[in-house]
Amino acid sequence: MKTYLLAILLSAVAVTSAMAETFVAPVRRHQPKPREQPTAPVTRTEVTGVIPRGIRGGNFLQMFNPRAPRKYGTAEEAITYDPHEPGKWKGIKFFEFRF
Repeated sequence: MKTYLLAILLSAVAVTSAMAETFVAPVRRHQPKPREQPTAPVTRTEVTGVIPRGIRGGNFLQMFNPRAPRKYGTAEEAITYDPHEPGKWKGIKFFEFRF
């Protein structure tokens, strides 16, 4: 009886070990991603004119004062002149974008 029991146990162990699953993942090599080219540095465009200068300057009304301190700028920075008539102003630069 013991021999039959031993034979059944050995055959059961052999069957289960043959049908056992392995828990090993398949080996895949990692493909490195191509490096992205760095973008060109973006330079900040300078915005000038009456409105941006008034916002940065603090006291907006000092730009209309002819005796204002030098830190508020001059009228030549905010006025466009007529090229055909020297000394005559043509308009006010509210926003000026320099490239």
